[in-house]
Amino acid sequence: MRRFWLIVLVVLTVLSFAKVKIQFWHAMGGWRIEVIQNMVNDFMKLNPDIEVEVQYVGSYEEILAKLIAAVQAGTPPHVVQLNEISTQKMIDSGVIVPVQDLIDKDPTFDVGLFLPQVLNYYRVGGKLYSMPWNTSTPLLYYNKTMFKEVGLDPNNPPTTFSELIEACRKLVKKDEKGNIVRTGITWPLYAWFFEQYMALQNQPLVDNNNGRTAKATKVVFNNQAALNFLNLWNTLTKEGLMINTRRADWTAARQLFISQTVGMLISSTSDVALLMNESKKQGFELGTAFLPLPDGTQRGGVVVGGGSLWILKQKNQAEVDAAWKLVKYLAEPGPQIVWHKATGYYPIRVDAIQTLLVQGYYQENPHHLTAILQLLTSVQNYNTQGAIIGAFPEVRNAIDTAVEKMLTGALTPKQALDEAEKNANKAIKEYF
Repeated sequence: MRRFWLIVLVVLTVLSFAKVKIQFWHAMGGWRIEVIQNMVNDFMKLNPDIEVEVQYVGSYEEILAKLIAAVQAGTPPHVVQLNEISTQKMIDSGVIVPVQDLIDKDPTFDVGLFLPQVLNYYRVGGKLYSMPWNTSTPLLYYNKTMFKEVGLDPNNPPTTFSELIEACRKLVKKDEKGNIVRTGITWPLYAWFFEQYMALQNQPLVDNNNGRTAKATKVVFNNQAALNFLNLWNTLTKEGLMINTRRADWTAARQLFISQTVGMLISSTSDVALLMNESKKQGFELGTAFLPLPDGTQRGGVVVGGGSLWILKQKNQAEVDAAWKLVKYLAEPGPQIVWHKATGYYPIRVDAIQTLLVQGYYQENPHHLTAILQLLTSVQNYNTQGAIIGAFPEVRNAIDTAVEKMLTGALTPKQALDEAEKNANKAIKEYF
């Protein structure tokens, strides 16, 4: 009998030290894989009772598809990173644990320390469903060295569409045969930029206050604000002032800028660190600025992009608790500062930004500050909070397809808007 109870004691002791194992899926490739793994390693050192399996799953589209398959198989990960446009779909799925529910039970967590501009996107109906993590907005990058070469003021980048077009014309360089070997600007062919230019002009993308006060039932972007942006895009393309990439080809757009084939780039703030390093290697001075606006337009604001961390329902509450600990840790000032410095994604916390300001980080790295200031000076309303749409990927696809046709000359800007509106509304209707 004594031996029996000794065995029981040993088993209970072993069980008491058994680690809770959780999975963390993310969509951050390249050098960021190692950055994330190192942050999670630090978390496990602080929490030796938790073992985290970190897995790079692929693009946002791939990770969502694999998540759906895992949920159907009854083996969902514990924490998953998804892009911002997955928000409504995840809320509707019924498979998540809203982080607001965990925050309400956790007296140690102070959501008041987070940037409201970031929280506002992921709050729906006053409830925070996921934890903001890799937060970005678009930014204008420009080659100061090239600006000096063609007589442009390197300290006064274009602020309006007319100034942008004029700068692009000056940046054009031709060879002895008259072929364009250098031109003005590029950005990835991606509807995210269309959405940003709606918000910059203080216009909604969909009805019901961008889907914030009721579910979106139709798009409302077929207007002058959208036409302003498509007319710009069309003009730049027709005049040879812009190089268009394949759809969502961020790498190609970055490379055109890094190789100095174009003088300006509109891309994500998450590229700040990469472009700072590459500009030094290539021997040119990097500049960053707010996005230029249509002439005579008052600035609205940018919408946060990137992604957030979702906690999935589990049969074992201990695993949910461990997932919450991991999500909380990744949102702490220390990890947020590491993440910000390594990538350019915003720190999502006020105290993290304050720490960097006190340390003088932004004096040495002003391009990181440009991105933050553009966000902090944005008007805060339903238009700049960003749209919430269940069929968001399909809406983006409708816009991208129409823009592609415009760039080939098959559609005028107005015809492209009409087609995008028709197909986007069809996708929203089918989602219901």
